[in-house]
Order: sequence, then structure tokens, then C-alpha cells
Amino acid sequence: MKSHFQFSNQQRNGIFLLLIIIIAVQCIYAFVDFSGDTSPVETNEIEAFRKELDSLRLIEIENNKPKIYPFNPNYITDYKGYTLGMTNEEIDRLHQFREGNQWVNSAKQFQQVTKVSDSLLNKISPYFKFPEWVTNPKPKSNNYSNSFSNSDKPKTFDQKIDLNKATASQLQKVYGIGEKLSERIVTYRSKIGGFVADIELTEIYGLTPEVIDRIKNSFTVKTPRKIKTYNLNTATRDELVLIKYIDYEIANNIIEERTLREGFKSFEELTKIEDFPVKKLEIIQLYLRL
Repeated sequence: MKSHFQFSNQQRNGIFLLLIIIIAVQCIYAFVDFSGDTSPVETNEIEAFRKELDSLRLIEIENNKPKIYPFNPNYITDYKGYTLGMTNEEIDRLHQFREGNQWVNSAKQFQQVTKVSDSLLNKISPYFKFPEWVTNPKPKSNNYSNSFSNSDKPKTFDQKIDLNKATASQLQKVYGIGEKLSERIVTYRSKIGGFVADIELTEIYGLTPEVIDRIKNSFTVKTPRKIKTYNLNTATRDELVLIKYIDYEIANNIIEERTLREGFKSFEELTKIEDFPVKKLEIIQLYLRL
């Protein structure tokens, strides 16, 4: 054992040098920062990748938010109001107002009725969609020339000319109708096989509401063409799509709403159906019955 613990001077120097080297390496490992060796190119790539992930995450969050489509605020349901951010009290105020057979005709009036905050009103009012007779009311004053004042006076049903038999020259006597418009009316009438009702004049391109009113003062449909009508509460989807302006999607929505309501009570209830062409209701209801 004694031979294992006795060293010569040369051996002692070697052991001492080894200990110094070990201590020096440990100090270097403990106190020297090696992070500077990381490539700056890799750091930039990681940062760019992180930003891309963040942007994709924000896009996904935005896409998952409920989208708002134009709607008539008079028909806001409890669920619709909740998704818009309205309180139960604000929704109830609107429903109480509507129960009195009153209508909201502007964003300002909507706030007066519901008492929603300015911030919420500014957020949802751009999506308000009121009927055309509210947004574009017809002028009350008629500034026509005296030469047409007598012809524009309303006549009785017997005095009016049958719109399905009127000639182009007879139509041209109405102020605002020239050769092109009169020919367009006659051509459209021939194409559809005759008018069913006066409202079909709105289907003719170029006829303004004022001109149509003047036509109806002297003309009306006395011999309507025969059409097939469908019971709104029993018609199938395939029957509904035969009606102008109703496609398969709208037909499905009508049937779903009909099931929820256990049948329609009036044609006006159709205006509450999603994507329903409200402006064409008068045309559509010509082919329906209750």
C-alpha cells in the first residue's frame, strides 16, 4: 500500500498540472457565455416563422367570429339580439314596441325604442336594411305639365282600358311612355302570355314607380292570364321552386319556417324568412294561396 501513496517530484508536478487544467476547464464552462455562437440567420428565420403563426392564428379567430348580414331590425329575434350584443331588456323593449303594430324606420328610432348604447348602435346600424318605401319614399307632389293633368286623373275600373288588350299607341298617351317603353310593355306581355295583375309592370325594365302609377290611372288588368297557384302551407319544395324568384335554398327555408310556425297565417310572415326576396313579395304571392 505504501508504494501507492509515494510519488516522485516529477509525478507530483504532473498531478498538480492536471488539477490546474481541470479547474481551468470548469471555470471556462461555468463563466464563459457560448450563446453568441448561435447563427443570426437561424434566429431571424425562427422569428419570421413565429410571426407567420401569429398572423394565421388571428385570421382563424376572425373567421370563427359570427358574421352579420344585412337585416331588418323590426324582426330581431331573441337569439339574433343576443348575437348582436343586445341585453334582454333592450330586446324586450323592441318586441313591446312591435306588438303595438308600430315599425322602426331609422337607426335613431331604433335607439330611442331599445335604448341601446351609442357604441353598439354604431356597430350594428350599418347592417340595418329597411324596406324600399322607407329608404326611397315616393314624392308626394306631382309637377306634371297641364297637358297631361286630365289624363292622369284616376278613373273607375270600368273606365280603364284592359292592360292585356291595350295597344302601343294607347300606352304612349301616358306621360313618360314613348315608343320604346310602349313596345317593351307589349313585348313583355306577349312573352308571358298576358299580365296576371298590375304589379307585374314592375318587372319591365325602364318603368319608374311614377310612370307605373300613371299607367294604373288609365289601365288595369281585366282579363288576367290563368296561372296555377300553390297552397303556401302544403306546397312541396319542388312545387315552390316553380315560382319565380324562389330557388331551392329559399324553398327549404320556407318549409323550415312553416314547420316552426305550424303554418303561415299571412303572406307578410314570408318576409321574416332568411334570404327571402322581400321586394318581390307581391309578385310571388300571385302564385300562392292560404
